[in-house]
Amino acid sequence: MNISEKYDKMTTGIISGLLAPILTALIVFLFSKGNPSLQTWLNRIADADIITHMISLCVLPNLLLFLLFNRFDMLRASRGVLGITIFWAVIVFAVKILR
Repeated sequence: MNISEKYDKMTTGIISGLLAPILTALIVFLFSKGNPSLQTWLNRIADADIITHMISLCVLPNLLLFLLFNRFDMLRASRGVLGITIFWAVIVFAVKILR
């Protein structure tokens, strides 16, 4: 069993599709100007009304994950990433409608 067969599971795609946006948000937070606290940073994003923009930016690495899994013929994992990306899109849509 090679590595692509071992990790070609939908749960691998779901977990990586959830963790990639969170890690991206953490990286953006760490490189934000002024070294704010997490609460201050989140308040700044909410005050600037760019919550949906921030979520969309953080979901962008899911595209790379999807293409990577697809390239290595890990179709179950890419299906999981695609499902979670659609979930994030629904969240963006809901936030946009509710604001």
